[in-house]
Amino acid sequence: MPGSITRVSGGMGRGSAAGPRRDGLPDNERELVERWRKGDKNAFGALVRRFMSDAYLIALGFTGNSEDARDLSQEAFIKAYGARDQFEGGRPFYPWFYRILRNRCLNFIQRESKKHEPLFYDGDPDRERFASPSPSTLESLEREERIRLVHAAIERLSFDHREVIVLKNFKGYSYEQIARTLEIPIGTVMSRLYYARRMLKEILTEMEQRGVAETPNLFPGARTAPGEVG
Repeated sequence: MPGSITRVSGGMGRGSAAGPRRDGLPDNERELVERWRKGDKNAFGALVRRFMSDAYLIALGFTGNSEDARDLSQEAFIKAYGARDQFEGGRPFYPWFYRILRNRCLNFIQRESKKHEPLFYDGDPDRERFASPSPSTLESLEREERIRLVHAAIERLSFDHREVIVLKNFKGYSYEQIARTLEIPIGTVMSRLYYARRMLKEILTEMEQRGVAETPNLFPGARTAPGEVG
């Protein structure tokens, strides 16, 4: 693997001056993909630089941990490099790569769910980090706790629901972009996102009432909510 693949950053399609072709691919991306498929490591390094920041942010949304996100995004690029013979020419690189990244994240989440420890327990003084905090410190702690609570709640969503939350709220994708990335109808995206948000709200409410430790992990369960389409 080329050294340029390690710890690099870039944006999805940013800075491209070339216009799109009829297949929707910018000329420079098409050229990079074709060179990579022929074994050009420098061309693949350029693809990595273009899409690394997107890959990292999506992995971060799935895992909630920066180190895990860096590792998973790096592993996905390594996997993609070795799978170039499976890539169909003339198609955009990122949706194909996203499926590899998605599978890496899914496998990671499944492994971690078997050894996951709750973030906190309500009413346990042995777990209190600070004693008699000042008002400003208390406000800061409450804000940090809320962020941790949201991440913990996202972890309890099914992977399909977590995925659309990450793409919509972490990456700011439109419904059309999500549909294109996941290769599903826009109607399914809208339905899935609706139920994901509804379930996330229910989990947050339960966590606030019962605490993270006592809230069941919903990830191993059904992948769709009652009434959900697709």
